[in-house]
Amino acid sequence: MVHPRWVAALAASATLALAGCGRGTPDIPPAADQAPTTKLSAAEQIERGRYLVRAADCAACHTAPNGAPFAGGYELASPFGTFYGTNITSDKDHGIGKWSADDFYKALHDGVSPDKHLYPSMPYTSYRGLSRADTDAMYAYLMQQVKPAAVPNRPHDLSFPYNIRLAMIGWNWLFLDDKLPDASQGESPAWIRGRYLSNALGHCAECHTPRGKLGQMDGARPLKGEALARIGAPDISPQGLAARGWTDADLQTFFRTGIAPQGSAFGEMYPVVHLSSQYLKPADVAAMTTYLLGDKPLAPVPLKPVNADAQVMAAGRQHYLAVCAGCHGREGEGKPHVAVAMLGNSSVRNADPRNLIVSMLDGIERQDFPGLESMQAMPGFATRLGDADLAALTNYLRATYGGQPADVTADKVKALRASDPAHGH
Repeated sequence: MVHPRWVAALAASATLALAGCGRGTPDIPPAADQAPTTKLSAAEQIERGRYLVRAADCAACHTAPNGAPFAGGYELASPFGTFYGTNITSDKDHGIGKWSADDFYKALHDGVSPDKHLYPSMPYTSYRGLSRADTDAMYAYLMQQVKPAAVPNRPHDLSFPYNIRLAMIGWNWLFLDDKLPDASQGESPAWIRGRYLSNALGHCAECHTPRGKLGQMDGARPLKGEALARIGAPDISPQGLAARGWTDADLQTFFRTGIAPQGSAFGEMYPVVHLSSQYLKPADVAAMTTYLLGDKPLAPVPLKPVNADAQVMAAGRQHYLAVCAGCHGREGEGKPHVAVAMLGNSSVRNADPRNLIVSMLDGIERQDFPGLESMQAMPGFATRLGDADLAALTNYLRATYGGQPADVTADKVKALRASDPAHGH
């Protein structure tokens, strides 16, 4: 007979692909949230809440394409079914208009709303680290500045047993904690502030930390990367960032603008920049990068020289010249306002080739960044290049511009092609 606690935890692990796990609050000193030392006026609290809601990236999951702001409906696909972002406007019938500030805090801290247990596709496992002053400010902004929208919530479409909400009681009992392990080391005020911004508000660990069999974060590998979506969340530990050439200055530029020498934000990271990080104060952006790299950042690893079979390189080079060089440059130098450089590109330098392969299979939509910057749409080559051709191209890019081994096989490409219903065959 299976232990009922295990069944509950297994059912709750339906949220593996989107959930926050592990007990989401770091051991944060009281001043880490930079709470005001004097009582805020109502207007000041609302403005603080506006900033915090942006820093917490609430719009990304609570606003559907072409939908009313924060009215829900955004689709969150997972291997266990589909979640839909909920209405968090002040509408009293479909939103949170009847919630008190206490209700709002309990939802973010414990994952329990006035009428149900929440799935951690809403990352209360990280928001659990928010101070009460900050959740009150967020509540004030949502209630008083976000226009109520009478948009009904769309029920989650989950298969059995993952649709059993009561199972969340067991999952929370097993995994909800008050501390997230740190991937970096530090004790400076900037590092402490950055931990609050990254772990609690920004909830970076939700996508970037590997997970166990029941959906819990793997505390032994914080921020080491996880493939929750088709585009995987890369390793953003100090070691992982240094291995791909990231510096403090480049990371700050990336968070502010979405573009750095290592490439541009795409996949799930694009809305993070578009809706959240570009609005952060410069000091907060600097604090986040300090936390991610640590008080004593590792030196960026230089590119390794090409070490690959000449025949493999020749085949890959031909494909590159045929379908890539027109936008990315003959020698991988990129073209401003058109396409990022391949030389030193973070995805090309990643030890895991997944994102590079998926980008070439699926393509990337046109992206507009802060200011007047943009990148043209990149076409997908799933119907133009076969598995062996894409493997050769991947190996050429990785070995020539990323210092990685040319070890991607046609079977690896085939598996990623088949994992997308649009391209499977």
